Amino acid sequence: MSNMETHPDELVQAGTHLSERGVEILTSREVPLGGPRAMTVRRTLPQRARTLIGAWCFADHYGPDDVDQTGGMRVAPHPHIGLQTVSWLFSGEIEHRDSLGVHALIRPGELNLMTGGFGISHSEVSTQRTTRLHGMQLWIALPEAHRHAASNFQHHVPGVVPLDGGTARVFLGSLAGDTSPVPTFTPLLGAELSIEPDTTVHLTVDEEFEHGVIVDTGDVRINGTPLATAELGYVASGLRTLSLTNASPQPARVVLLGGPPFQEEIVMWWNFIGRTHQDIVQARDEWQNGSDRFGRVEGYDGDPLPAPTLPNATIAPRRNPAS
Repeated sequence: MSNMETHPDELVQAGTHLSERGVEILTSREVPLGGPRAMTVRRTLPQRARTLIGAWCFADHYGPDDVDQTGGMRVAPHPHIGLQTVSWLFSGEIEHRDSLGVHALIRPGELNLMTGGFGISHSEVSTQRTTRLHGMQLWIALPEAHRHAASNFQHHVPGVVPLDGGTARVFLGSLAGDTSPVPTFTPLLGAELSIEPDTTVHLTVDEEFEHGVIVDTGDVRINGTPLATAELGYVASGLRTLSLTNASPQPARVVLLGGPPFQEEIVMWWNFIGRTHQDIVQARDEWQNGSDRFGRVEGYDGDPLPAPTLPNATIAPRRNPAS
């Protein structure tokens, strides 16, 4: 998904605070994705307090939206460099088309991972069968050694893994004895968790990973710290166990992200991730001039998105603040 009129360099200004239990709570900010019937998303990454969790650098959470009221999703062809996109749905269906010639349907509980290293373009449109659209769009920053990787698209349907007190769908990495077969350029964890009512789930995790939990539904606590819907609870590396409690009488749903701290500085602007301001300028110019770098999206009825105007100032690289 394109972030449209709001750029990742316009960092989330929502509140952030540290709980007594060492959990950093990042609140989301509502962002309209353009047009008179704008689809609104809740964005928790990036923001000033935290740019990345592992290599996860962007997190939008949307819905459940009644598409008769919102118009659903209609994102015209747009470019990406230096990143991977993860589309993860809870309900609805999205038609994906990209410059590799891939035409795929994104459905709930199915991973769609697109690599836009050196350059790719794609469109995303909710289908006519969709009545309620609900899900997440996530980005992964590619490390320097692989940020010009060949474009790629991968689809995977993870199985449901039983937990003591819930279930998991592990779409990237390993958790609870299950491992996704989808390779990544840095170690990562991505999973949807369902937690039974009035239950605590204890997860054994990689102590070299930092973790983030984004709440979709339920009265959720991470290591005893309460999180509201659409908030992200961050836990630094060094822990071997995460405890997730659902204090509500209904099942809770969260998305768990993780990875070792990403040590590289990145430059983020619009749909691009580079290392310098010039990387961004060059990618923008090539997109605007119809360069072969991004290919063509066939089958979309409409024009591609034009790139926004660059800021007057040099776009500065950033990384997470020092601990």
